[in-house]
Amino acid sequence: MSELRYEAYTIQAADFEEESSLPSLGELGNVQQRARAELDEDDEVFVGYGFLRGCFPYRQQERYGRELRERSFDGYVLENEFLRAWFLPGLGGRLISLFDKEAGRELLFHNDVLRVGNLALRSAWFSGGVEWNASIIGHSPFTCAPLFAARTSLPDGTPVLRMYEYERRRGVTYQMDFFLPDGSRVLFARMRLVNENEEVVPTYWWSNIAVPEREDSRVVIPADEAYVDRGEGVRKEPVPVDATGADVTYPVRNPKAIDHFWKLRRGARPYIAHLDGEGYGLAQTSTSRLRGRKLFVWGQTAGGRRWKEFLSGAPDKRYVEIQAGLAQTQYECVPMPPRTAWEWLEAYGPMHADPRAVHGAWEDAQREVEAQLDAWCSREALEELLASTRDSLARRPAQALLQQGSGWGALENRRRAHRGERGLSPHLDFGECGAGQAQWALLLETGTLGHHDPREAPPSWCWGEDWLRLLEEAARGAGGNDWYVHLQLGVTQFAAGRLPEAKRALLRSCSLAPNAWASYALSRLFLAEGDREAVRRAALTALSLCPDDPCAAPRCLGCLSEAGAFADVLSSFERLSPAIAALPRVRLHRIRALIETGRPEEALEDLTRDGGLVVPDVREGEETTSALWILLWSRLLGVSEEEAERRKPVPAVFDFRMQG
Repeated sequence: MSELRYEAYTIQAADFEEESSLPSLGELGNVQQRARAELDEDDEVFVGYGFLRGCFPYRQQERYGRELRERSFDGYVLENEFLRAWFLPGLGGRLISLFDKEAGRELLFHNDVLRVGNLALRSAWFSGGVEWNASIIGHSPFTCAPLFAARTSLPDGTPVLRMYEYERRRGVTYQMDFFLPDGSRVLFARMRLVNENEEVVPTYWWSNIAVPEREDSRVVIPADEAYVDRGEGVRKEPVPVDATGADVTYPVRNPKAIDHFWKLRRGARPYIAHLDGEGYGLAQTSTSRLRGRKLFVWGQTAGGRRWKEFLSGAPDKRYVEIQAGLAQTQYECVPMPPRTAWEWLEAYGPMHADPRAVHGAWEDAQREVEAQLDAWCSREALEELLASTRDSLARRPAQALLQQGSGWGALENRRRAHRGERGLSPHLDFGECGAGQAQWALLLETGTLGHHDPREAPPSWCWGEDWLRLLEEAARGAGGNDWYVHLQLGVTQFAAGRLPEAKRALLRSCSLAPNAWASYALSRLFLAEGDREAVRRAALTALSLCPDDPCAAPRCLGCLSEAGAFADVLSSFERLSPAIAALPRVRLHRIRALIETGRPEEALEDLTRDGGLVVPDVREGEETTSALWILLWSRLLGVSEEEAERRKPVPAVFDFRMQG
């Protein structure tokens, strides 16, 4: 009998939920944002469309370390006689486990620890399971944050776990309904993404599936070409054997970290399967809306091995990702029309295929997987299930709320009611406004933001043309002499790319009440303008106003480093409290400053202390620690950086290079 039940998930985990005190303004750098394209005129890839340079108005979840403790997270389990699916609504709805009861095997890559790294839009991200990424390019703003969770059912009584949220940068809602009917050997995920706005919005979806990396596993997809970027632009390459002669459908045969975005054959059933030497593994298929498929590997380089160990906590815990998305690649969003709902159905389950076919000719592997998929659920049956559950499930209210999400959907509904607009998806319960939304509800009702102490970090930021208009009205009226109104106005204008106006508002905020938040925003703005002396003054001011803030010190020292003010980095470091000075990112800025000011011996001592500096929030694609090692030894030996690396190879602890 299919059931839905509560079951807590206990694991050794880091603390990572606390949010930054500072706004996110232009610091984000996804590896996908560097892409250029050399494609044919009929490829229809929107390279670069919809990229953002920051996650504003979301606040970074950057306050975490490497320390682990036993923690329990709320979990919900869907189970029938064949499968057990375990979800974590408090962590973006992650499907943390999909267990094949018949075979007694876990289908997903399952970490023994929950240790986060800086891979998501808001920094904190962890590997394992299936992650649901909506709306903005990159790992979701909710990947380490709660979603709303609710219980509902199909007309025949099959229990359904519903999870949903309002994504406020794009102003869209997304809803996920999961069910596992009696007798089903596959888990169904019915997805709904809704643009409630009057304009086209760039949007995005990728379901990221982590599976164990095995020597004998092959990825099978209905494709003969893949979009690949090897550093010279996005190009098409043949598959399974690429231009180098390697069969890239075997993940371990890809030597370096790389994305393969498979160009599915026109009209083909969309799917991706990861099958071992015995023909066993996980398969995923969907209705036609979800047309993209991807393989990501960390590769077999020292940097790739370091990343896998860094995220899993053990050198033998290796994984790859197979993914499914709305677009053909992750170098793009896709334009979503106004007043539109996009829906699709995904199916996940174990596959037992003929290993001779799976590991034989490419066409034989594809035919075998497609035959097995038809035995699961035909393409036509999947489309019919999607259509039949639209009114009977997807647009019906849930029966019981299991977990609260954020209050931003409730605030948006208030804003819409104030403007006489239709609310967000009326069948979804977005609860009430919370502490983070209180000041914005006040602005909506009174035109003011209330009293705020300039020594205290703002509780939240907001986004949208209507909110910007309300802030502008407040600054011209009752908030004309309110430092906080001008701070919020300036930061929002900065995020919207209106730099001259932002500068005026932020300077006005500082003149009304010196505050670290506007000073920090000005340091980022002056970096964008290239005014290094102004960056220096603003960053030093910000740091002096909140020297004990664990978020401000790394960010402000980073601005000083970007401005080349290395002497100021060192003098500022000396004034920090021991706890702040010990932060790994703060030490990293000091080490670079020591090298740049002619003190490489001290830099070497700090970098190598206690087995080597480990920076918990090293960014995907960031090569700072390896670059510092090479630069340091270049200065110590008085040789070129190439010669320094040859004579003093980068130790594994510092090597996060994804391409070498």
